[in-house]
Amino acid sequence: MESWLFLALVLVVALVGKNMSLIIATGVVMALKLIPFANKWLPVIQAKGINWGVTVISVAILIPIATGQIGFKDLINTFKSPAGWIAILAGIAVAILSRYGVDQLAAVPQVTVALVLGTIIGVVVFKGVAAGPVIASGMTYLVITLFNLHF
Repeated sequence: MESWLFLALVLVVALVGKNMSLIIATGVVMALKLIPFANKWLPVIQAKGINWGVTVISVAILIPIATGQIGFKDLINTFKSPAGWIAILAGIAVAILSRYGVDQLAAVPQVTVALVLGTIIGVVVFKGVAAGPVIASGMTYLVITLFNLHF
């Protein structure tokens, strides 16, 4: 019963904050809880979900290459600007930090509660986006803005 109340609270906060991603995610989890044999799926989704999400995000990131919007010229130009190098380094840093973060989640599951709360606050109150690779872009934006750099 406690899990239903917690999910309902998350759903209410998502509705108040008008965050469609969180509304859908909460709805999907609640729907899964209603399916009798879904208890077997929930641990699998918990264990593999982050990797599945990263895969979906990676597909979305690669689409501009597939459509020809981004080509080798753009790749070469990336190496010609300080902003491009900062973006590369930010991507590396986030990937490394994420590896340690995933390991920590497995070792210390209590961290999940704080992360969920922080993510909900960030998404609903501050209109943020709950996505990992976007962090690299945000870090890049911050450094580029601070140092007035451009691609």
